[in-house]
Amino acid sequence: MTYDRLVCANCAAPVSEGRCPVCRANRERLQQENFFAGLNPMMLIALLAVLIAAVALLAHQTV
Repeated sequence: MTYDRLVCANCAAPVSEGRCPVCRANRERLQQENFFAGLNPMMLIALLAVLIAAVALLAHQTV
């Protein structure tokens, strides 16, 4: 899950804005835990499409 859609239980603001110390701490934790946390869903879909295309090209060349 990307942190831009999370809402803070402490201040009821989006975590991505980092309004309170709880938001900022969770935002930092999510960024450090997962490389893909900062990517939006469309970017993940684009990366998946590139990966599938690369595998298909490799499979086609080996045949």
